[in-house]
Amino acid sequence: MSTSTMEQKKKFTVTDLVYIAVFAAIMAVCSWISIPTAVPFTMQTFAVFIAFVVLGGKRGTMAVLVYILMGAVGLPVFAGFTGGIGALAGTSGGYIIGFLGSALVMWGMEKVVGRKTIPQFLAMLAGLIVCYAFGTVWFLAVYLSSTGPVGLFTVLGWCVAPFVVPDVLKILLALALGKRIRRYTGYRRGM
Repeated sequence: MSTSTMEQKKKFTVTDLVYIAVFAAIMAVCSWISIPTAVPFTMQTFAVFIAFVVLGGKRGTMAVLVYILMGAVGLPVFAGFTGGIGALAGTSGGYIIGFLGSALVMWGMEKVVGRKTIPQFLAMLAGLIVCYAFGTVWFLAVYLSSTGPVGLFTVLGWCVAPFVVPDVLKILLALALGKRIRRYTGYRRGM
């Protein structure tokens, strides 16, 4: 492979940049959608998953990074129309930052196991676990410093258990819709 061909593979095209921006915006909109259940949940994770399916690991990860940076500079792109460093430093900020870890894991697994449906599903499950783990550790640290001691199982009961089934359903929905979107748009993504 020539050097110029390798350089072309590393660069994002204008189309790539547009899709990355569109999916970062989709993540913001999905964070504002709250599904009323016993424990309300947003569609943020769905947007992270569908970005992975449609854009692939590399571009999906960039969309997540852009989304987090938009929120970090104060744009109200997080749940409840919040944004800023304060939102990221709060108890739920670890889950938002965990989206980046999730995207990186999905990208890495995509490079190893490919883009077929079952490997993508497993990559998204692994990414979800990473997001839960990072977010839970963050929640424990912030809660401990601001409120006081709390047990790991208590935090898992508050922050993870109610969201497992909805998040797995979001993965399945992202797989189904993402493949259709890719077919309809004809967007050819790379790893």
